[in-house]
Amino acid sequence: MSTTTKLTRSRDDRMIAGVCGGLARRVGWRPRNMRLLFLVSCVLPGPQFLLYLVLWFVMPDDRR
Repeated sequence: MSTTTKLTRSRDDRMIAGVCGGLARRVGWRPRNMRLLFLVSCVLPGPQFLLYLVLWFVMPDDRR
């Protein structure tokens, strides 16, 4: 894992907004695994969906 990777939304690994793809790149995971983790976490009580929406607006877009 690189500590210099900025947290940005992915343009390459985007399904909806690129949030899971950007988080996956940041922690060194596959985007599919991050999406699966997000979907499983939605079964648990908590504000996961709201957090996703906030990150969608807060995380800058990946501009390569």
